[in-house]
Amino acid sequence: MKMTWQVAAACAIAAPMLCGAPAGAEGPVPLIPRDVLFGNPERANPQISPDGSKISFVAAVDGVLNVWVGPAGDISEAKPVTKDTYRGIRQYFWTYTSEDILYIQDKNGDENWHVYSVDLTTNEIKDLTPIDGIAAQFQGVSPRHPAEILLGINDRNAQLHDVYRVNIETGERTMVQQNDGYAGFLSDLDYNIRIATRMTPDGGMEYLRRSESGDFEPFETIPMEDMLTTSPIGFDASGNLLYSIDSRGRNTAGLFVQDMTTGKKTLLAENARADAGDFIVHPTTRAVQAVAFEYDRVQWTVLDPSIAKDVEYLKTVTDGDFNVINQTLDNNIWMVAYVLDAGPVRYYLYDRQAGKAEYLFSNRPALEKLPLARMHPRIIPSRDGKNLVSYLSLPVWADSDGDGVPAEPVPMVLLVHGGPWGRDSWGYNGYHQWLANRGYAVLSVNFRGSTGFGKDFINAANREWAGKMHDDLIDAVNWAVEKKIASKDKIAIMGGSYGGYATLVGLTFTPDVFACGVDIVGPSNIVTLLNTIPPYWQPLMEMFTSRVGDHRTEEGRKFLESRSPLTFVDRISKPLLIGQGANDPRVKQSESDQIVKAMQAKNIPVTYVLFPDEGHGFARPENSMAFNAVTEAFLAEHLGGEYEPIGDDFSGSTIEVPTGAEQVPGLETAIKSSAK
Repeated sequence: MKMTWQVAAACAIAAPMLCGAPAGAEGPVPLIPRDVLFGNPERANPQISPDGSKISFVAAVDGVLNVWVGPAGDISEAKPVTKDTYRGIRQYFWTYTSEDILYIQDKNGDENWHVYSVDLTTNEIKDLTPIDGIAAQFQGVSPRHPAEILLGINDRNAQLHDVYRVNIETGERTMVQQNDGYAGFLSDLDYNIRIATRMTPDGGMEYLRRSESGDFEPFETIPMEDMLTTSPIGFDASGNLLYSIDSRGRNTAGLFVQDMTTGKKTLLAENARADAGDFIVHPTTRAVQAVAFEYDRVQWTVLDPSIAKDVEYLKTVTDGDFNVINQTLDNNIWMVAYVLDAGPVRYYLYDRQAGKAEYLFSNRPALEKLPLARMHPRIIPSRDGKNLVSYLSLPVWADSDGDGVPAEPVPMVLLVHGGPWGRDSWGYNGYHQWLANRGYAVLSVNFRGSTGFGKDFINAANREWAGKMHDDLIDAVNWAVEKKIASKDKIAIMGGSYGGYATLVGLTFTPDVFACGVDIVGPSNIVTLLNTIPPYWQPLMEMFTSRVGDHRTEEGRKFLESRSPLTFVDRISKPLLIGQGANDPRVKQSESDQIVKAMQAKNIPVTYVLFPDEGHGFARPENSMAFNAVTEAFLAEHLGGEYEPIGDDFSGSTIEVPTGAEQVPGLETAIKSSAK
């Protein structure tokens, strides 16, 4: 779906209430329509083929995202090469033949991923993993074997992925490594399985290397406290050098290279505040040429002098933080993305030999002239001295001088990230823009347990779900109130996955802090969560038991129940909206069902929204917009912000509301209208 909304068009077409200026505005600030923010991007995720002859990207066909391919010199000639008609394709990549594309797809969010190949010569689409109930994983690709890939397939044992060598043209597959209890494998460019990993009973990780006899023998031991900040990146082309990030003997993870013959390990780059993150890797030598460190913004450290001038030039091309998406095999052409906070992602094709970057397109051009909010990095102190790297967005009319402080306090949404072993970053965020446009301050906090800030910060979260992790969120709320950013009695908490759990914790452990909450696929009981994780997560179980709590012992279950919102459901006194995908393999529908049932048993109101064709989050734009339409009306009711009526945003959605529709303005009417 192409989106051509501009501010003037929005005011001309939308209902009059959409264009009214909220209190305190200096002039009219139209509400940005939800389809502009949450509909399909016009074009996104471009990649250059290894030989440089073609460019690919995802764009909609009849409203569904598919992969398009065209000549590198004229992307207007691109045509769709995949034929998805329902969920849309988001993850794909080129093979080294430059004539085939691979993509993954599941069914209705069940995460039982299948890998498909597209032959650009014959237009044939082939399922390379035609086995019911499996969740395939990419294991390796190599320019030395362009017609073959390595895949992990859990057909023999649902808990373990064996490694297969698969021909992308014929679909023929051959097992090259049976998995006898390992968490994962690392291969070289010749598709030799060189390293296996497995968890230790204390939550650490053991690396084993292939010996001359063909058996795996101990190679490295990673203590539990370093497990989330230490991992291999890959071998160079010789197979003798292993790149990795490592936090052992230090706090932040540095970039290292190890000689596999001598065992010598050399530090290549480090940052005192942030872990090594993204990388620029030479496409044939596989040497790491540059590494990114992200504290509040991304900073690149160049290791290979041959690309120093390229990186310096790319810093000057346009605003924002850049990353290299992929390169041609000769390393002359780079596909580069620039992330901005108040604008869409911009894509450029960079010719290293010419020293020039050519603009291709942005992912959402309809945003270009809209009044978008800036995202302000903020370092918020926790009560015990931690630095919480956070990001604040404000309504544009409330922050006319752009200093990140409103003229007067405004309602606020605390937006909590999932994981919890993930992080929030600076850059365009559709939820920040949407909520700020509706009149709310939006605050995202990297609480302890968030990744990228060193192992001490991650380990400070061990066994602190609903404990100090939640204290960090409350400290951030108090900071926002003290700085006169947020109105104390008009603060919502909202998030997905762990963020959904944090929402439920907010309404049960600190019920007086928040005016309302929006929980998206959040677990309500940690014991039942861990008892129902996908089978292929079992090799990582010790990570959960050591960092969250052990549901396998009576003492552990009591502890986890004391940190589970379901245990304290009677404390809920503020409005709650829950969104759930029926096919979620990570946080089962039962997690939402059980807290809704418990609330109903105690006559506590709750609005429950269910999507029968979604999993861990809402992938179909029709469902995402439907839930956001409900959320917007819900927040307006309890925080007082502006909102766009639900209208026809249920069109094409499978939304169901088992209970509580009467508690959201316009929801009952919208459901009846969509059912006609």
